[in-house]
Amino acid sequence: MGSLGGKSDYESIRDARISENLARMEMLGLRRCAGELSAIASATAASCRAGSSGTPRKTPKPPRVLTPLRRSGRLLAVAAATPTGSASGPRRSARLNGQTMEHKALPLKGSLSKFAADEAEGEEEEQEEMKVMLVIDKERVRILQERRCDSKGRGAVYDPVLGICCHFCRQKKLCGEEGCKRCGEGDLNQPCIGKTECSSCHSSYGILCRACLKVRYGEDMDEVRKNKNWMCPHCIEEKGIKKFWICNSSICLKKRKLSPTGIAIYDAREQGYESVAHLLMDKLKCRAF
Repeated sequence: MGSLGGKSDYESIRDARISENLARMEMLGLRRCAGELSAIASATAASCRAGSSGTPRKTPKPPRVLTPLRRSGRLLAVAAATPTGSASGPRRSARLNGQTMEHKALPLKGSLSKFAADEAEGEEEEQEEMKVMLVIDKERVRILQERRCDSKGRGAVYDPVLGICCHFCRQKKLCGEEGCKRCGEGDLNQPCIGKTECSSCHSSYGILCRACLKVRYGEDMDEVRKNKNWMCPHCIEEKGIKKFWICNSSICLKKRKLSPTGIAIYDAREQGYESVAHLLMDKLKCRAF
């Protein structure tokens, strides 16, 4: 082992390389350039410190040039028409300025002024227009009522006010029943006889139109209307009256993590089922067992 006080081989080699690099820098003039640059940097830093010690001088702002105010052509025309002797001020009425006013005589009793006569004529014209509009609305209602009975299954006329939304097809259409006072006469207080109503829940789940009731569940609207204890598929499943009899609307099937059936009535009838609900009930039974 070497002595502790002596230099190692690495340090000796390092010192030799440093000496070679310094000699090379001296030969190329780099040490002189470095000294000049450091002198310039130190002088610049000293001047900045001296300038910051005093109060900084503010740059004077350029003088403001006063330009004439812009005025509209109407004001310029009024100013040109005003006499030079009159002082410009707020507008005042002729009575306050001391000028005499000529009052027009009032119309005789029973007669109408021109303004009142024009207003009365305008009201008469508006009343005539309202009568024409009422006639047009009645004609439109008559045409719609004729179209309403074209389709008895789901209805042919959409009405967001009178129409009641079917739970399956979700169409707010007027029913095609001839004796419906709501859809036929526009009475909102009357129920729609072309839509079902569950005797148990009385909710929107039990509202079905004639076509959806027949196609999806195989039931007839006339028989359901006679049966005062008719219940919707939700209540039938909840009470356990008919096993695997469920609501097959797309909303309810998605809640059960089942894919919607779509237009499955043709497949159901080809396989001998009465409706889509019977087909779906048979599939659920096979899946359970």
